[in-house]
Amino acid sequence: MDTTNTIFYIVILIMSVIIHEVSHGFMAEKFGDKTARFAGRLTLNPIPHLDLFGSIILPVLLIITHAGFLFGWAKPVPYNPNNLTNRKWGTLAVASAGIIANLFIAIIFGAFIRLGVYLDYTNPSFYFICGLISFVNLLLAFFNLMPFPPLDGSKILFSFLPARFARFEDILERYSIIIFLLFIFFIWDHIFPGIFYIYHLLVGSAPVFFG
Repeated sequence: MDTTNTIFYIVILIMSVIIHEVSHGFMAEKFGDKTARFAGRLTLNPIPHLDLFGSIILPVLLIITHAGFLFGWAKPVPYNPNNLTNRKWGTLAVASAGIIANLFIAIIFGAFIRLGVYLDYTNPSFYFICGLISFVNLLLAFFNLMPFPPLDGSKILFSFLPARFARFEDILERYSIIIFLLFIFFIWDHIFPGIFYIYHLLVGSAPVFFG
């Protein structure tokens, strides 16, 4: 990626992560918890959501070191599970909300690409930006589906498991950093091609598009 495309990537990544987090907060409010609203986090204004390391320092370091990929995160939107009107289904809904939001965005912008092809629209910038938005959101959705803390997939998984598995969840949380690093270095490369395959199913073919 050149400098301009890299900037687009960072902006799209940050905004997609913010939408993911805000979706958690709105769903928590639907189930009776207004913690996110009281904290001023139910907004798409990026300032309250930015994490100094995850939103700024890490992406810049990855660019400087030519890591070959970009990654980052925003501050998690706070919520109190004790305030949920239904603890089990509320937790499941809150954990799923961010993933569903990212999938929805990926599908919508994939559809824009297909519509552009159908209408014989040939602007390369249109396909690049739509493709990048679709891919980043698909990436975030599947990444957060992974079933270990602190990712949403772990909360979804343990919402379905009996209470006796809570101790196992505590163990996973205790070693979450180690598990996360092992996943990134040894497993993610095997999942990534599948995400690309799904991405190409979404966008079909276009004159120029990301990926």
